Amino acid sequence: MFTGEAIQNSSPLFTPIRVLVPGTGPSFRCGGLSVALQTARLLSQLRPTEVVTYRVREPSHPFLDDLLHQEDAPGEALWLVSWGFHVPMLLRRLRGRRALYQAHSSGYGFEVPPGVPVVAVSRNTLGYWGDRAPRNPLFLLPNALEPKWMERGARQNVSDMRPIDVLVQQRKSSDYVLRKLVPALRSRGIRVEVQSGWVDDLVDLFNSAKVYLYDSADHWRAAGVSEGFGLPPLEAMACGCVVFSSLNHALADTLTPGEMGHQIGCGSLNHDVESIVAAVAEPEHWRPDSGALDQLLAGYSEAALLQRWQRLLAQLDVLLPALQDESLLQVHPLWRLRFNRLYRRLQRIVNRLPGWPVGLKL
Repeated sequence: MFTGEAIQNSSPLFTPIRVLVPGTGPSFRCGGLSVALQTARLLSQLRPTEVVTYRVREPSHPFLDDLLHQEDAPGEALWLVSWGFHVPMLLRRLRGRRALYQAHSSGYGFEVPPGVPVVAVSRNTLGYWGDRAPRNPLFLLPNALEPKWMERGARQNVSDMRPIDVLVQQRKSSDYVLRKLVPALRSRGIRVEVQSGWVDDLVDLFNSAKVYLYDSADHWRAAGVSEGFGLPPLEAMACGCVVFSSLNHALADTLTPGEMGHQIGCGSLNHDVESIVAAVAEPEHWRPDSGALDQLLAGYSEAALLQRWQRLLAQLDVLLPALQDESLLQVHPLWRLRFNRLYRRLQRIVNRLPGWPVGLKL
């Protein structure tokens, strides 16, 4: 076990940190890229950090193949991988080097090699890897809200004179919301905006809405992986919106039903409509407690996450040298665990048979 004093007094094991992304151009634009670039920016305040591409060469970033040819393993860098289906390939290429897996979503089906630390961005993902890789070092560091949400979100003294009654983002939204709930709300005179195109200022858009609807359960079930970190509802709460949401995967980290948010699509269209209409009429009765919300958001601020990254890197300085003997880190395959369990059950049955010598093993 590593004491706080040992970690505090440890010297850096690795100097540079390299955050791997396939590319940074428009074809790779998504939440995962935004988070990877934000993580690189935060880490650069702690140690020299650079973004490295591995699918396309870009003049502003080094390329993975070039670095691997230039430097013998293990090298001095810590490599951070995070890109879903690319993770197994990247970890194979980085074998013998220090690698860290930042796990956004779960359900991809691959295994993480022994000794590779896993940084989960939600408790849902942490529990997944706690079951699938129980002998790997596991950490919990959620993604940070960008400062614009903390600084410009209009959650203090919220005005009820907002032009949008209900805001829905079309991407990831369910057919239930788009085809049933939205028409039903409009038939009641509710002003619903379904945002589908590019928006220059999302903070301004969220600040203009009373209620925000988010229902991603169907989207992620169809994709076969999980909602990785569920930032949109958190961003909406930072802007003073009442949030109605599904509770799948990482959303359960923050959306306590009836407190921080409200469940949507739980069996009755009429119930949803009446609840949302009431929230539009009196949003102050449906928003979370302001003190509890401020405390929640503070934990997702960049300042808080920067401190947690600093502690994590200090732990890795001490931990990584102790992970050289992979034989001590092997997890028994599932067939062996089940065989051992069956063997123990048979042994208990046989030992209870009449005439079986006491203490004689099966």
